[in-house]
Formats: sequence, structure tokens, C-alpha cells
Amino acid sequence: MATSRRTLTLALALSPGVGGKSITRVLTRNDLLGRSVEEFLRLGPEALREEYRLPARAAEAWSATRKERVKQAKEVEDRLVPLGVSLVTAADAHYPRRIELMDPDPPGVLFLYGNARLLEAETCCVLSSRGTSRRGLEAVEKLAEEAVLAGKTLVCGHDTPEYQRSAVVPLRWGAPRLLVLDRGLFRALGEELKDEPFAAARLWRYQFDPKTDLAVSCLNPDKDYHPNSNKTRDRLVASLSSSMDLVEVRPGGNMEALAKSALRAGRPVRVAEWAEAAEALRKLGAKPIAE
Repeated sequence: MATSRRTLTLALALSPGVGGKSITRVLTRNDLLGRSVEEFLRLGPEALREEYRLPARAAEAWSATRKERVKQAKEVEDRLVPLGVSLVTAADAHYPRRIELMDPDPPGVLFLYGNARLLEAETCCVLSSRGTSRRGLEAVEKLAEEAVLAGKTLVCGHDTPEYQRSAVVPLRWGAPRLLVLDRGLFRALGEELKDEPFAAARLWRYQFDPKTDLAVSCLNPDKDYHPNSNKTRDRLVASLSSSMDLVEVRPGGNMEALAKSALRAGRPVRVAEWAEAAEALRKLGAKPIAE
């Protein structure tokens, strides 16, 4: 049976050294040349380097293991498809436009599980630097509740106290969440994609509800957390948000950088008056959040 475009995309995503930009180049160039998946699979490392600009090591590794990668991809598909997981690449027309408008280096592949309509909703995130104070965590929760009660969909992570404090708020009100994961879907939600990612959420919902929420991951579904996961997760949270509130933000930190990216993209940004980086962000257009 012929290998599909989706299977090729997944096989490339599972290959070490082949990143999102490389996958997008492969798919776009194949479309431009009218080259089929089977024709692409017959190309040697030299053509992959010259035509698709794959790094030499990645091109060699793909050429040596492509049959195994395609087989592995089909096995992963056999697990994903029955569960309703969709895969979208930056070369697809339905790739979330919000990400492309804000992130200069968007993830090349996204795994989506659940209520994909949330990608078109009015969204908001509440961000705060690691090690946020008790006062700051209370502010995170309050701002998240204000957003939910205003009809916005909260975008959040799941594995830091700052994200967890906001992520449980929609559950209390029966509202949807757009949950960005820092690991693969199976690692975060279990083999049947039913597990809530953190214990506190189970006070309101004993398992993940794909009819209400949407889980987003850019990692191999079986891949666990890795050192770059945090920044990738934070960029996705910020990029998928129509507006942004910030509580405790350190000058020169990741949250400040995300706020600047959002402001450059023309998105509404608010920052708590007591945040260390508040003055610098207000000068760039952020609005103050009174204490």
C-alpha cells in the first residue's frame, strides 16, 4: 500500500535531526515539483541535502532508516487515528494562523486532540515567571477567572504551579481549555488519552474531556519531557492566545520576550503594576493591571 503524505510527515517528525522547518520544506517542495511520496522515499542523501537542505547527518540517518521510520509512523497512526488525533503541519492551509503571525519559528508539526474549534475562539493566557509568589499565584487565578467569565478560552500549560493555578479555573465553571503539552500526547494523557495531566484537576473532572478541551503537542506522541520543552510550550501558549495577561515578569526573561512578541504582533497585553518588567513593557504598549 502506498505511503500517504500524513504518514511521511509523521515518519519525518519521528526522525532525529529533522525539525519542523525541514518537514515544511520537504512537503512544500514535493508539492511544487509534483513529486509523490514514493518518489521522495527513493531519494538518496545527496538529493536530500541539495534539494531539501536537510543537514548532512539528518539526511544520512533518514536514508539509512526511512523504511523503519515509515513502519514506525504507520504503527503510531494506527494508535492515533482511532482516538481522533489529527496532525497538522506548517505547510497545511489549516495550520493555526495565530501561531504563524507571532512566532518567527513555528513548530512544523502539531498533534491536536479534542475540540479543534477552540483554535478559532477568542483566547487568553495568564503568564508568570517561574517561582511566582503566593500573592502572584492568587493574581494568576483571579485573572484567569475574569477571562473565563468574560467568555474567553484559557490557553495554558499543565506542569508548573503558575500554569496549574490557571488551568483549574475553567474546570470550576465548566468552561473549555486549550491545553498545551510539553511532552507527547500518550506521555501526558495516557495510552487511551483519558488521563487528566495533573492531580488537582481531578477534583472537578476525573478524566480529560476531548469534547470540551483541546490538547496540543508538537512532540512525538511517545516522547517524554526534554530540556527544550518548556520554551516550546510557552511559545505555543503565547502564540495561540488572542490576548495576554502577565503577573510576575523578570526583565530579560522568557515571559518578557513572549510579551514583546505579542506586542509586535499587535495583540493586547496587560502587565501587573508590581511586575519587575512592568515599566519596560508599558513603554512598548502594554496596559497596566492594577493591584
